[in-house]
Amino acid sequence: MFNIVLLICSFLFIYWLIPYSLTAGFGIGVLKRKCASEKIAFTFDDGPNPIYTPQLLDLLKINNIKATFFVVASKAEQYPELIERMQAEGHLIGIHNYVHKSNWIMDPWMVRRQLDKSAAVIERITGERPIYYRPPWGLLNVFDFFLLNRYKIILWSLMAEDWRSKGGSEKVEKRLLHGMKNGDVILLHDCGKTIGADEEAPVNTIHALKAVFKEVSSRGISCVRIDQI
Repeated sequence: MFNIVLLICSFLFIYWLIPYSLTAGFGIGVLKRKCASEKIAFTFDDGPNPIYTPQLLDLLKINNIKATFFVVASKAEQYPELIERMQAEGHLIGIHNYVHKSNWIMDPWMVRRQLDKSAAVIERITGERPIYYRPPWGLLNVFDFFLLNRYKIILWSLMAEDWRSKGGSEKVEKRLLHGMKNGDVILLHDCGKTIGADEEAPVNTIHALKAVFKEVSSRGISCVRIDQI
């Protein structure tokens, strides 16, 4: 019995914890922050959402800011017009799996199928095959390193816990304004329909960004897509 437990723990250590340490801890094989850059990149996960994504796109357009959207491809199939609008307005579209499921609970073949299916969905809508990928919750398994020849994996250097409604827009605004620095990849959300998230939380994000974008402009900071940072 002890040997079985030891074997399971060893497998999980290799499958989960080693890649987590390498990526989240040391940034190996992923982009978390571009230290040499004077620009910042706003990124949005979990959409598209028919209520909040259009509001966010309106706000980005008013402030002339280009962002990166890591979309859930099953939602992209439901709302292709929002994906088309993202592309038309100059934003970068990346993958956040076909459904919002952690790579830790999928085998390598399922992860690959999710990615390939997602890429095909987005390519059908936009005519361009995406190469940027953010795994849900930023969690990779050890076999995901073999994806690096096909996809560029993006994590983040700053987040505002905007998937929770607690603290309101003031919390999001404060964390962004106090934490932002050159080269940051900023993680935010345009959909609250995921495990552990509050469905109406994106309201706070959108409201907070109105003040954040004004401050960014006053500081003369350039906001760009991931492929431009």
